Amino acid sequence: MARGAVQMDIVITHQPQQHRFVSQIDGQESVLDYRLLPDNGIDFTRTFVPEALRGLGIAEKLVRTGIAWARDQDYEMQASCWYVTRFLKRGRK
Repeated sequence: MARGAVQMDIVITHQPQQHRFVSQIDGQESVLDYRLLPDNGIDFTRTFVPEALRGLGIAEKLVRTGIAWARDQDYEMQASCWYVTRFLKRGRK
């Protein structure tokens, strides 16, 4: 799907056994990886969107979905991924 095309529904799937959130579009996989930490913590470690799908809001939806899930689980959140860090800092303001 080309940039500027009709708004698409971005479906995010949680794969807890693999510690990640995934979106499949046009046969390409976008991911938000995380690791669980001791004492009820979570570290969002990596966000990846294939180049052909960048700029469509997929990474943002992955991160917002992951953060919402972590909040529902009452996890203490941190991010070693710079992209997720931006969202966590915004939420603290």
